[in-house]
Amino acid sequence: MTVGTNSSPGAAGAAGAPVLAAVSQLAAPAAARMPVQPPQAVQPPRAAPSGAVPAQPAHAGPAGPAGPGPDASDGRGEYGEHGEFAGLGIDPDDLPDGLVIADATGRVICFNSAAARITALAAGEALGHGIERALPLEDLEGRRWWTLTDPYGGLATRRGQPERNLLLPGGREVLVSARYVRTHPTGPLRRLVVTLRGTEARRRTERSHAELIATVAHELRSPLTSVKGFTATLLAKWERFTDDQKRLMLETVDADANRVTRLIAELLDISRIDSGRLEVRRQPVDICTAVGRHVQALTANGQAPERFLVSVSRPLPDLWADPDKIDQILGNLLENAVRHGEGTVTIDVTPTSFANAAGKTEKGTAVTVTDEGPGIPEESMGRVFTRFWRGSKRGGTGLGLYIVKGIVEAHGGTIKVGRGPGGGAEFRFILPVGAPAYLTQ
Repeated sequence: MTVGTNSSPGAAGAAGAPVLAAVSQLAAPAAARMPVQPPQAVQPPRAAPSGAVPAQPAHAGPAGPAGPGPDASDGRGEYGEHGEFAGLGIDPDDLPDGLVIADATGRVICFNSAAARITALAAGEALGHGIERALPLEDLEGRRWWTLTDPYGGLATRRGQPERNLLLPGGREVLVSARYVRTHPTGPLRRLVVTLRGTEARRRTERSHAELIATVAHELRSPLTSVKGFTATLLAKWERFTDDQKRLMLETVDADANRVTRLIAELLDISRIDSGRLEVRRQPVDICTAVGRHVQALTANGQAPERFLVSVSRPLPDLWADPDKIDQILGNLLENAVRHGEGTVTIDVTPTSFANAAGKTEKGTAVTVTDEGPGIPEESMGRVFTRFWRGSKRGGTGLGLYIVKGIVEAHGGTIKVGRGPGGGAEFRFILPVGAPAYLTQ
């Protein structure tokens, strides 16, 4: 759960917005979130449920050195199983991120299990204590965060704090954001809602970006060095080379330029896939013709024609897809089969049906590419479609299958990897058929 503040653009992602809204609604003054009811007969006060920390009056003073409240051992305080969250059917311990709520006095009244896991502090040791003691946070320069932000004594117009990296005792890094819940827009603070997230996901993203940069730098260096070397040689000693030598050098430069162009195209595809902006321009596609064209290109580049076996089960339904993207899928799978596999490469095209993302059965066209090589180890099959996975040390960026999976899923299809009848690798992708909705309405 990510909690941000409307006063700071870009503070935190929207992933935790529904939970934050629910928490803020629960923490808001009762008069602001409940309809006015007619006067009722005065009822005798009911005993607080076991394990609850009684709420303090909204007009109580700022946080001070508070001791633990009564019966604070259940970890959820007044927001426990019988508390205010019960109206929404939410248990704080079910939330994926750490949730810490302090009342108007700065005393912790909610400390869920995720917060206990992230801070390595038992809930019973935090409930009823001051927020500064329960969460002794410091910024990366060693300054006390609560002293800097002063939620109870600062400007009453503030609505919260954006997500940022802070440090717990021992140097553990944590992502923290806060929301200030007031009785009215410029009134005193009634609730301080703090969310905590571990930094593991962010570190994985940073490592992935670093790996991508290193891979791109390595893949670009080799062809650019070749291009620079040949062009410099031709410019300096043009008259000394024969026409055949010049042609060979220029063909090498052209091949290396194509390699750079392909790498840049892969990077653009990854960017579009990750951001959900991969465009699919659907039109009628003859999948059999596309397969034949790729087989012909491979044989023209030196592969033996008898190495390829194409099997088509007709009749095939009409397939609407992006022809350029289909070429990209077939080219990647067939090149992988030729480069990393052995023996005959079989391409099987059949009509089929499959369950789409909504769980409904849909007609589709299945294409299976199988080789007779050593195959993919069982323990590696779960990582085949991830970035930088390489089946061998025979070159490649390790990005192709990641892009193939993104393209297939952008079409609404599925792809999986397995072991073929001869023990080699088997890739099977299914694309839904039929015209787009805008043509059938």
